Amino acid sequence: MANPTLEFWFDFASTYSYLSAVRIRTLARTANVTLRFRPFLLGPIFKTLGWDTSPFSIYQAKGRHMWRDLERLTADLNLPFRRPEAFPQNGLLGARVALVGLPLGWGEDYSVALFRAEFETGDPIDAPATSAAILAGLNVDPKTALDAAQSDDTKAALRSQTEAARRFGLFGAPSFRTAGGELFWGNDRLEQALDWARRGK
Repeated sequence: MANPTLEFWFDFASTYSYLSAVRIRTLARTANVTLRFRPFLLGPIFKTLGWDTSPFSIYQAKGRHMWRDLERLTADLNLPFRRPEAFPQNGLLGARVALVGLPLGWGEDYSVALFRAEFETGDPIDAPATSAAILAGLNVDPKTALDAAQSDDTKAALRSQTEAARRFGLFGAPSFRTAGGELFWGNDRLEQALDWARRGK
């Protein structure tokens, strides 16, 4: 019998998605849950709520708490953490490259590496050079992957993925969706989402 599945919905600009991205594969293996990485863009969803940027930027007190929370959480997990110079970063290129790589077997590794580049070393994720360096490290031809990321098919796939996220009721990242349609929001709900998926809910 096939393992139960869990969809991992993330935006590369999302701070808390970084925490989930670096943890989720190990936790899923332990739970015997198969993951489905689902990159999407929060920007279009935020616009439907009347926001033109991250709520962490709109509400300054919330933003200050988030950065301190990230410092505490990464320390607890023994993870490096560096606040990006610009926030939120533009995750468009990263999401497109990830969509190219997921069916080819390197998309998950690329996604985790891009989160690490953003929140551990402070690299700009909208710079093609950042993705190119990651791809080369994964033994993927950067030019081929980056060209594919700019194709009409990939652009349409990301629009479709983002529309699916909206249709499923996602309003933030990370979010997790079980095969039964149960939706969990936030890095602090990752373990619960995996447990629900494991139990076939």
